[in-house]
Amino acid sequence: MILSADAETLWGAATGLARAAAGVSRDPGRPALLFFTDPVRTPQPWLTAAALPPGAAVVYRSFGAADARSVAERLRRLTAARGVRLLIGLDADLAQAVGADGVHLPERALDRADDLRRRHPGWQVTGAVHSATSLAGARALSAAVLSPVFAAGGASAHRSALGVTAFAALVRDAPVPVYALGGLSADNADSLRGSGACGLAGVASIQAAFGHGVRI
Repeated sequence: MILSADAETLWGAATGLARAAAGVSRDPGRPALLFFTDPVRTPQPWLTAAALPPGAAVVYRSFGAADARSVAERLRRLTAARGVRLLIGLDADLAQAVGADGVHLPERALDRADDLRRRHPGWQVTGAVHSATSLAGARALSAAVLSPVFAAGGASAHRSALGVTAFAALVRDAPVPVYALGGLSADNADSLRGSGACGLAGVASIQAAFGHGVRI
């Protein structure tokens, strides 16, 4: 599959970060790029999932949608065929039911990480963090997703951007690998090289860059 110029830029930056982090990582096979779904901003997440390269991951967040099971199953079929991992937002029962690769926890539910990893040792359990305090307490996660690095929309619109310097300082002291999320685009992704991040995460920017997949 031929990637758009923006997709090439994002994927190149993400894989560069992943390679740099692999030298100190317990999981060098960790996805380099996380595509976070959102019911409003990504109403057809399977189109983007169909265009993601192997080594990326989809984080499906249903927020209680009535069709969550059918969408999750569709994404599982797509991601499994493409060598892309699938994480389910918060709902461990749904993750188990569709054979997902793990769970992503919102910041308010980070205390579930230790139990989830104990009950599902093969899962990746990522979690959202927005402060040094939350990041310091995230030791049970497979990886943390720290935001917002840059000014962002969605749920992080009210939060002040960290900026690359502050983000890198938090990553340096973090107990687990850290993904960068928030306001990322093809225009600023390269500025995170050398920050210590293990990869990139996004919603709208990834959909815009990769969201031209075939309908499946």
